Amino acid sequence: MNVPLWAWIAFAAVVVVMLAVDLLAHRGAHVIGFKEAARWSAVWVGVSLIFAGVVALTLGGTAGVDFTTAWLLEKSLSVDNLFVFALIFGYFKVPREYQHRVLFFGVIGALVFRGIFLAAGVAIVSRFTAILFAFAAVLLYSAYKLTKDEDESYDPSTSLALRVMRRIVPVRDEYAGTKLVVKEAGKRIATPLLAVVVAIEAADLVFAVDSVPAVLAVSDDAFIVYTSNAFAILGLRALYFLLSGLLERFHLLSKGLAIILGFIGVKLILQASHKVISTSVPEIPSLVSLGVIVTVLTASIVLSLRRPLPPAEEGATPQPAVAGATNQ
Repeated sequence: MNVPLWAWIAFAAVVVVMLAVDLLAHRGAHVIGFKEAARWSAVWVGVSLIFAGVVALTLGGTAGVDFTTAWLLEKSLSVDNLFVFALIFGYFKVPREYQHRVLFFGVIGALVFRGIFLAAGVAIVSRFTAILFAFAAVLLYSAYKLTKDEDESYDPSTSLALRVMRRIVPVRDEYAGTKLVVKEAGKRIATPLLAVVVAIEAADLVFAVDSVPAVLAVSDDAFIVYTSNAFAILGLRALYFLLSGLLERFHLLSKGLAIILGFIGVKLILQASHKVISTSVPEIPSLVSLGVIVTVLTASIVLSLRRPLPPAEEGATPQPAVAGATNQ
């Protein structure tokens, strides 16, 4: 796809403006309530859909469908991140009023690292199309792991990134508001909040193992895959606060995600076979993929709410782990 330079500039402008507005609106540390989270979730979803419409009008209907499919796919896979965020916040005993600031910095880092991984993925696929079979294997294995409920919960204490940070930078025991670094006795010392940001970033790197191959199954265009991921990531903070405390109620969501990953894995195999083996091998259109993702997500949520776990089991619901990868 021949994406004009102005499209990249427009995307960057939207992201910068929205981040500035978000930061200004949350410049003071405070607890994000349900109503505020719902408003911001609506804003991010609205901006994403408007951008999808602009993509469809300027780059074609197929590009618009690809963007929407990739955005919704990343959005659904991001739900797994929310469980890990909750575990990290609980492990570090992060006050609720500081959690938005942590996720804000986490989003900035995720935008950078996800861009690097997606650019590398697009470059590799353009040169070695057969790598799509390996990506499909990763997704199918991730789907299998999600169906088994055997994954261990993410343990922040095992994070390699955290261990390296603590060897390089001393970390004080107490929080200092929303500051990441403070000065004590003439030396700069990290606060626990910086350790939390590092843990969040490390978790996102692990989740990229699933996200990158999945979005490349929808499109191999750099503009589509990055912008769709970016908008899904930008709305992740609001989604976390919106669903905080309700995550355990969606006990069938992991099964739905397993179906989605399995479907995308099959789509990737057919796509690779079409390009590598024979053009007679059919491919699954993005519009069909979009329909499958919407249907499975809706069914998972509705069935979870209609068939809740018994109270004794609800608190013991296994936390979705980092599918398809080991802990840091």
